[in-house]
Amino acid sequence: MAQDRTALGAFLRSRRDRITPAQAGMTPFPGARRVPGLRKEELAVLAGLSPDYYSRLEQGRQANISVEVLDGLARALRLDDVERAHLHDLAAPSARPRHRPEPDPVADPGLLRVLSALDHLPALLLGNRSQVLARNTLLREVLGHPMEPGTLLSGWLLTDPGARDRIINWPDFARATVATLRREAGRRPHDRRLHADIERLRADPEIARWWDDHGVLDYASMTKRIRHPVAGDLTFGVEMLTGPLDPDQRLIVYTVEPDSATARVLPMLASWAAATPVSPNS
Repeated sequence: MAQDRTALGAFLRSRRDRITPAQAGMTPFPGARRVPGLRKEELAVLAGLSPDYYSRLEQGRQANISVEVLDGLARALRLDDVERAHLHDLAAPSARPRHRPEPDPVADPGLLRVLSALDHLPALLLGNRSQVLARNTLLREVLGHPMEPGTLLSGWLLTDPGARDRIINWPDFARATVATLRREAGRRPHDRRLHADIERLRADPEIARWWDDHGVLDYASMTKRIRHPVAGDLTFGVEMLTGPLDPDQRLIVYTVEPDSATARVLPMLASWAAATPVSPNS
């Protein structure tokens, strides 16, 4: 059984709308234009497909889609690597749905040992659905939230007013978080908990608007600027590590430039955090 093609059609339309014939390197077809980007017929030609076949793709009426067709569409739409992978996930044959909820993941012991050694940098370990599996005390001090295991990082970042207050460049991170959730939803079409989380978040009109943009993103390095109530403004490079046992688990580390203002103030924050020690996986 093929998975629901509604998401595939919507993604194709969103990518088609954002690229003009000039950007695609073609002469526009004659006639009045009613779309902001490529017409369906123009994209079909660029991808080497018949207009009827492409229409069936957007309408969700094409059950089986070859890798060659998907690669042709990715080239014509100038998708990046993450968007290309997302397109293939949306078009892939669907595994049988799980009728029982997936168990909560157990923290990867190797990544947990690395986290325990990073007491000088804020760090946390995430599982799927952006679920916090572990974190150190310095992260709690920097973010101003306990971030207990089981917390959904996406939920805190997108819905907690404290996140907007603490993260100076909150819109950048919020929009990236929504794009990351859409990428994960494409990989995990039968994860009921994930899709329920997303539906709750989409009740916010701003989040719904970002979701409807169909942007996709894997967890990636970003600069995060934090306004700490005592230490002042802090700047981190947020980096991600994955272990060999579970690719869905990601160790997120807040790095700093040597000799920067943030690097100089972190030892003070670490001493405050150490005053109320909490084990990283408690």
